Amino acid sequence: MAMTSHRESDLFYYFAYGSCMCPVDLKRSLQEKTHPYVVGPAHLNDYHLGFFRYSRRRQCGVLDIVYTPGAKVHGVLYSLPWRLSALLDRREEGYVHHQVTIQCQGQRYANTRTYTVLDKLGDEQAPNDWYFDVVMRGALTCGLPEAYCWQLFNHMHDLQLQQQLMTSPSRI
Repeated sequence: MAMTSHRESDLFYYFAYGSCMCPVDLKRSLQEKTHPYVVGPAHLNDYHLGFFRYSRRRQCGVLDIVYTPGAKVHGVLYSLPWRLSALLDRREEGYVHHQVTIQCQGQRYANTRTYTVLDKLGDEQAPNDWYFDVVMRGALTCGLPEAYCWQLFNHMHDLQLQQQLMTSPSRI
């Protein structure tokens, strides 16, 4: 997508793989439209997704990335103005900056910011329906590969089913 005229030094690259993939949801936190900052669908090699954080604010499991050689995480690459950095950090409370190299539209983007969970849980926690929907909306809106979208959908759905089985009374 076309960007307004910014100098390269005024911007930083940000790789989103969870709810921030959805520009409409990211707008809530950054307090301005984020569609113009989307570079495009991207991927991060040697990581996989997991729901290794429970968000009290969202009351569900939320996404994280974990180093895993040979795996791949798809997401969205943004080129954000530095003035939005503190707002993004506030949104990503419980996560820490992590510098990675992203592949997007045939190019490498070194020193791209992403976030990883500081205190990971041992077991994945299911997302609620709202988080499920916003992650899928971001993945589909920003053009992630169809096979990856199905994989993401199935993973979140399976976690929800497991949670339902664990919390429902047994039938005898």
